[in-house]
Amino acid sequence: MKSDMYSTFAQQYDAVVQDNIYNALLERPTLQSMLDSVEGKDVIDLGCGSGIYAQYFLAQNARSLTCLDFSDDMVAIVENKFGDKVRTYQQDLSKGLPKEEADSYDLAASPLVLHYIEDLNVVMKEVYRVLRSGGVFAFSTHHPFADFECTTTGNYFDRELVQEEWNTVGEPVQVTFYRRSLTEICDAITNAGFSIVKMSEGQVSEEAKNICEETYERLRKNPNFIFFKCQK
Repeated sequence: MKSDMYSTFAQQYDAVVQDNIYNALLERPTLQSMLDSVEGKDVIDLGCGSGIYAQYFLAQNARSLTCLDFSDDMVAIVENKFGDKVRTYQQDLSKGLPKEEADSYDLAASPLVLHYIEDLNVVMKEVYRVLRSGGVFAFSTHHPFADFECTTTGNYFDRELVQEEWNTVGEPVQVTFYRRSLTEICDAITNAGFSIVKMSEGQVSEEAKNICEETYERLRKNPNFIFFKCQK
């Protein structure tokens, strides 16, 4: 789903998420702690953004790394950072992974991307297809309980398109995403054939207190993201 956050403000976004609370001190430490060693493994980064996970995977000596994103601007940033160290291209995940062969990756990672996709079944089935037997799909997304405050129908089990203004890059930017139930997420995972081997609701780092104590206290007491480790 196209958003100015990841196109018009791509450079600003890249700078901010290096060390902010939500990405650097909550999302990344949690999801990365759920990953096994990636050394010698073939990895695909689904929704690579500006390449922060790419940097992590390269530092961990992944054998090969494919990075794709909906945003051409994000793809350009990753290409500029890493050159031929990674294979990078633009792809709408809602249409699957048509350029990828079956049974070709050991790990697929997707940090804070799936809430931009309406039908998770397509993505889950395609990720399952491209992973080798025993391969892992690790992802984070909005926590259903956190997003329920955005409901207009009042029905937790409805899938709803939500529009909000986020101040991530230092000025308000409209962002559109889908809120959905935990049941919908889990059904998409298991219907694709995956087993859920670990789930987490994250834990914000105490370092966040030095940036904003109010935000730290809220995230310490309330879920914001949810994390899954799934295996083929």
